[in-house]
Amino acid sequence: MLRRLNINRLILAIILTVLSLVIGITGFMVIEHYGPIDAFYMTVTTFATVGFGEVQPFSQAGRLFVSFYILYNLVVVAYLVSVLSAFIFDGELRKIYKMIRTDQEIKRFSGHVIVCGFGRNGRRAYQELRANGARVVVIESDQGLMKSITEGRTGEDYDEDGVAGGKIFTVFGDATTDLVLKQAGVERASALITSLPKDADNVFVALSARALNPRLKIIARASLKTSESKLIFAGADSVVMPDEIGGSHMAKLIVRPEVIRFLDLISGLSPDKLRLEEMSYEQLRRDLRGLTIRELDVRSITGATIIGLRQASGELLVSPPVDYAPAPGDVLLVLGSEDQIQSFEVHFRQL
Repeated sequence: MLRRLNINRLILAIILTVLSLVIGITGFMVIEHYGPIDAFYMTVTTFATVGFGEVQPFSQAGRLFVSFYILYNLVVVAYLVSVLSAFIFDGELRKIYKMIRTDQEIKRFSGHVIVCGFGRNGRRAYQELRANGARVVVIESDQGLMKSITEGRTGEDYDEDGVAGGKIFTVFGDATTDLVLKQAGVERASALITSLPKDADNVFVALSARALNPRLKIIARASLKTSESKLIFAGADSVVMPDEIGGSHMAKLIVRPEVIRFLDLISGLSPDKLRLEEMSYEQLRRDLRGLTIRELDVRSITGATIIGLRQASGELLVSPPVDYAPAPGDVLLVLGSEDQIQSFEVHFRQL
């Protein structure tokens, strides 16, 4: 917002300067009957306060006009100098250039994910998405927060892709407004995560995003249970309640600690993390389609394990029968280490 304000100040300064030139030229031509060239010359010398002298002696009306014109120009020049100084010495021109370049890059994005809010939840979602190769655009209103993150003052470390130290594609503004959502490419995005602090804001984001892109997958954060139904009604596909999940997680660490430790392996919260991957029937190599799970022999080839299968009908099969042959619309759920999953991708995914 601050950068937009600075751009508006620059635009205003340019408008006032042009208006001053128009007033001067018109005044000298009408009051003193100067030709266009003489009127332009007198306007520039008066505006620049160089005072090379009059083309011809002024009338009483001309002197009165020039007096007020000089007073007006003193204000305009002072404002113009202050704005230009800020842009030159504070690096605003460079910042505006970077912002315009980022906007142009985002306009070329398609099928990306938008994350609204870069607090703890939004930041974690961003890291997970980037780690899985997704292209992400962040919407954040706090420029200071983004600056502190990219400069490494928060202890977070981001790379060249935005996972640790480099460029994070960011749109600064209020995510509840259509203009900001459009700047982030919501009409071309595949999914949106809204993790703003206030539930009401998340409801508004879901409502606006759904109207702009009916095919968009929307995941929303909620603090209150009563907000869940409102978010679903507003257009969210799924609602996540971090506080409720956290409390449940802590309780299960007492009653089912080994189950939770296993889930931590899958979620990446443990150092020796496992990876849970999905592969649709359409992504399976053509020569492997029609084979049963036994014939695919995923475990022997890669070390990974098929732990589930979602059928096209929506039914979820846990530990599907080995004689079951995946059909169009089915999705395989495969669990393994990073190396095992990569081996699975190499051997079974259609290139």
